[in-house]
Amino acid sequence: MGMFSWLLRRPARPGRSERKAVTQELALWASLRRGVEIYVEPKTAVTETSIVLVAYDGEFTRRRIASPKAAREFAHDNSLPIYDATVVGYPQRMRDYSRRQNILRERAERDALGD
Repeated sequence: MGMFSWLLRRPARPGRSERKAVTQELALWASLRRGVEIYVEPKTAVTETSIVLVAYDGEFTRRRIASPKAAREFAHDNSLPIYDATVVGYPQRMRDYSRRQNILRERAERDALGD
């Protein structure tokens, strides 16, 4: 193999214990927030299938998941509504949350500089 052989390698697929840990982490995240919904993002040429959990206030987290079927099972096991992100898009509250976080981050940076 040449010096660019690393480009040809596929990313390692998470093992069973890693998938279980991610599932537990997401279940905990969802249990600590209100109004959580799941948005499934399909596999693309660049990314694997992933899910985005979005809370009522727009806070969100994104993780890779084995398949859309695994996403449905996770949603069922945790009694969460599930949507296909390519069909319904993402909720406005998610964008609003990101915007608020950017404003707070910029404000904190200005305060740290003494402006």
